[in-house]
Amino acid sequence: MTVLAFPALLTHDQASACAHSLGIDIRAEQGDKVVINASALEKFDSSALAVLLQCRRDSATAGKRFEVNGLPHQLLQLANLYGISQLLDER
Repeated sequence: MTVLAFPALLTHDQASACAHSLGIDIRAEQGDKVVINASALEKFDSSALAVLLQCRRDSATAGKRFEVNGLPHQLLQLANLYGISQLLDER
């Protein structure tokens, strides 16, 4: 199992670099499951959801299961608003 952490700040300005870095980590790890720990997020916008969805796609491409831990309540509400919360296996 691979556990990767989101940074405290994840907005549009950081999203591309963050998704790229996490994608490299997802592909490099040997485990069969990727867990994203989002509990450190303090400042974010909807770009954080885009990064989560990219991590989910990268995990699927690598043949790994995907899970999210520690989603801030506001980000989960945003995911519900956009209708994508079912795509984020939040624990």
